[in-house]
Amino acid sequence: MRKNYTFTSESVSEGHPDKLCDRVSDSVLDAFLSLEPNARVACETFATTSRVIVGGEVGLTDPMVLADTMGKIDTIVRDCVRDIGYEQDQFHWKTLEVQNYLHKQSAHIAQGVDKNGAGDQGIMFGYACRETEALMPAPIQYAQAILQRLAVARKSGEAPSLRPDAKSQLSVRYEDGKPVEVTSIVLSTQHESEDQSSDDIRAIVEPYILEVLPRGWITPKTEWWVNPTGTFVIGGPDGDAGLTGRKIIVDTYGGAAPHGGGAFSGKDPTKVDRSAAYAARYLAKNIVAAGLADRCTLQVSYAIGVSKPLSIYVDTHGTGQVDDALIESAVSKVMDLSPLGIRTHLDLCKPIYARTAAYGHFGREPQADGGFSWERIDLVEALKKAV
Repeated sequence: MRKNYTFTSESVSEGHPDKLCDRVSDSVLDAFLSLEPNARVACETFATTSRVIVGGEVGLTDPMVLADTMGKIDTIVRDCVRDIGYEQDQFHWKTLEVQNYLHKQSAHIAQGVDKNGAGDQGIMFGYACRETEALMPAPIQYAQAILQRLAVARKSGEAPSLRPDAKSQLSVRYEDGKPVEVTSIVLSTQHESEDQSSDDIRAIVEPYILEVLPRGWITPKTEWWVNPTGTFVIGGPDGDAGLTGRKIIVDTYGGAAPHGGGAFSGKDPTKVDRSAAYAARYLAKNIVAAGLADRCTLQVSYAIGVSKPLSIYVDTHGTGQVDDALIESAVSKVMDLSPLGIRTHLDLCKPIYARTAAYGHFGREPQADGGFSWERIDLVEALKKAV
């Protein structure tokens, strides 16, 4: 492992076109799960100027309820766009056109899941490290936090000239394997007026950025690039088209860990792309929290229609207190990693997904209603005992 280096991660706001699409897809998922815990949903969303298109497959046991819910998609889309804050001439929650192309789930896909097997083949990764209290890599954790804080300031009226579309990027310098300073920060945010310069926008956002980052990480040597191209008034899907599932590295570890390739948003928890990635993060986080390693990557793999994972792989990157093979063995003892076992253990069949659509699926606080249950640290003692 290298000890001294600089690593960069980026994030995007809830108003980014791709994130808006993730939000719509997960809100559609929540609508179906609120009616039936075992609802099947694979929802994709496309957004462009004055238009949002929703498609994919869904399934409920009651055809009448399914038909009724399909009729609510228009309202779901508009509510998402309004909550994010889009009221632009070319992208306004009241006037945009919504097209719904959702259809019934394929029986050939359903047959594997109905036997409690995986909804598809694939590989999923989880990761945890000691760089932050949330056991997340520092660059992505703080890149997300900056945009969350700016969103709060925008929606509360503290920063009324900011608009929904934004991106952040942090380059963090590591010394002896620990993050110590930000060498550069990039922040591009949509704003109200063409009369506002990059310096004007920096004056607005800098106090919030300093509030979020650890003391001492911003130094006189830190390079600032705030709206480096200048004016950024036209934003969101009017400025650039959006699509569900295009920000998978933003959603996870900012490039600091492997990604299996599958997106999360719009997929119900029978899809291991989502649920097994959550389980892998949950296990990796508990392994680090248990003191078994300072850094852990965990991989699981599945075949469609098969309930048992095909493989479990653990890599503690030379930081393990015991052999990695022992931890691999312990993992299967403390948690049932079948798709049904994951859904049951993490209580995933709930409408808890719209909140995951922006600012990362990992590194968040577990919530009382079951949201972000995969961020719990409740396997520590079981892992220690199993090892």
